[in-house]
Amino acid sequence: MIVDKETLTQEAITLLKELISIPSFSEEEDETATAIDNWLEKFGVNTHRQYNNIYAFNKHYDKNKPNLLLNSHHDTVKPNSAYTKDPFNPHVENGKLYGLGSNDAGGCLVSLLATFVHFYDRKDLNYNIIMAATAEEEDAGDKSISALLPILPEIEVAIVGEPTLMQLAIAEKGLVVFEGVVEGTPSHAAHPNDNNAIYNTIEVLNWFKNYRFEKVSSVLGEVKMTVTQIKAGSQHNVVPGHVDLVIDTRVNDCYSNEEVYEILKKEAPCKLTPRSLNLSSSSISAKHPLVQSGIALNRDTYGSPTLSDQAELSCQSLKLGPGDSTRSHSANEYIHLYEIEEGVDLYIKILEGFLGTKH
Repeated sequence: MIVDKETLTQEAITLLKELISIPSFSEEEDETATAIDNWLEKFGVNTHRQYNNIYAFNKHYDKNKPNLLLNSHHDTVKPNSAYTKDPFNPHVENGKLYGLGSNDAGGCLVSLLATFVHFYDRKDLNYNIIMAATAEEEDAGDKSISALLPILPEIEVAIVGEPTLMQLAIAEKGLVVFEGVVEGTPSHAAHPNDNNAIYNTIEVLNWFKNYRFEKVSSVLGEVKMTVTQIKAGSQHNVVPGHVDLVIDTRVNDCYSNEEVYEILKKEAPCKLTPRSLNLSSSSISAKHPLVQSGIALNRDTYGSPTLSDQAELSCQSLKLGPGDSTRSHSANEYIHLYEIEEGVDLYIKILEGFLGTKH
């Protein structure tokens, strides 16, 4: 089925409004998965479903060709208490489409879906195109893209749809969350104690505030550690025996997550345990034809400090999408309608340039 780009774009916006109206918190995306499935089938696409992950292959899939993955997610975080608009009421004001998930990452998802449909029937592609609308991205769940990848064919390169203002995020920091423990001597508050765990924590907090990793990435900058949680004590007259910390660590492409852990095991002034070492930094060469196709369209390259499903991919990947990352998880989330129109147009043009490239 051949559908013109303008019609596809309007159909994408209609789908986004439907997705906004359906609550789809992580692990609760059954209905949005069905809506995406139905939308693709309307255009004659043969779809597949694993859990709440919807995926499809271009009509003339050829196992002898390399594979390009288009991926974005349809789950959302829960709306925060600062919302003054109904998060599940998709409505347009002054060209802005409001609603939970509109920016993160609904606009990206529907733009990629429209792009996939645009290329679906093409016989002259150098790459196969695989579309994956995935679940549980926001909580890195076990039924997310991590569950889907093992049943897909090998992916050579991917576009991950996240709001980047349609600029080219050619690298993304990895994430390690550490549980820290600062120890001391428990005691009654009325008695002397020169090993108070809470006082000991002052020095530890200053260490994390001031510590710098040696290697600085030209794209992603420094490794950044931020203490984000602290917990201690149970009652006013008892000095606790330990203080619990949580340290959010954003890892650049100069280190593996394992290397960061080994360095901190030796140097940090408290015991640290990583929750996971699996969310690694990701990147794509600025010279890759996919990136060069975007640069030819006056797109800028940059390094992203935020995490996405790129962390689950072992191939080179580009983060790219309409919308602005600073709106994600904010109250009264929105995306401009023109951003979706631009997103569909640029996705198609970038892929036209890439898929016509000889390798």
